Amino acid sequence: MTVWSYKVARDYGFAPNPFHGVCTLACCKPLIRGHANIGDWVIGAGSKANGLWGKVVYAMIVDETMTFDQYWNDPRFQVKKPVLEGAHKGFFGDNIYQRDGSVDGFRQANSHHSMRDGSVNTDNLRQDTQEDRLLLARQFVYFGANAVTPPQHIFGHLGEPFPRDVRTYKSYSPEMQQAIKDWLLESFDWGLRGLPEAWGNAIEGKRT
Repeated sequence: MTVWSYKVARDYGFAPNPFHGVCTLACCKPLIRGHANIGDWVIGAGSKANGLWGKVVYAMIVDETMTFDQYWNDPRFQVKKPVLEGAHKGFFGDNIYQRDGSVDGFRQANSHHSMRDGSVNTDNLRQDTQEDRLLLARQFVYFGANAVTPPQHIFGHLGEPFPRDVRTYKSYSPEMQQAIKDWLLESFDWGLRGLPEAWGNAIEGKRT
């Protein structure tokens, strides 16, 4: 059971999307989405840009994987399709891809990952669909703007910085992985424990 750790450069509640009782990683991070297995942990760390460097933004234990088409068509996840006229939770819906006959092979719904005029953002589409696979977790803790700092008295003696400021991903030694799991499971009530950091400045229609 691997612990994957990476930097959440922008925390909008889109990648990951922690709403409606399921934490989903459906966009960005194709390497993690392509290789993480059921039972693996995925941990998102804050960035210097959002003022959360060295903190844990969220953690999820993967319990299901599916393709974009499966996600798009699954009745359970229609609520995760973007509603651009709604509140932030709807605007940042991450159920945005389905296969079609186009050159790129996928249709991108108007969403946070589209261009400002609603047209397809081909850069985001190509990155997101490098892996036709997304990760889901019912067991997760999402801190968002309330991101937490790991205690050094637990991790300092293990000789590995946690979390590391890496954009792609980092896995840890078995000892460190167990310490990370124990700390998160024993120290917090899991579930939605905060709102996305960017919502403090976000407005309807903002895209990055």
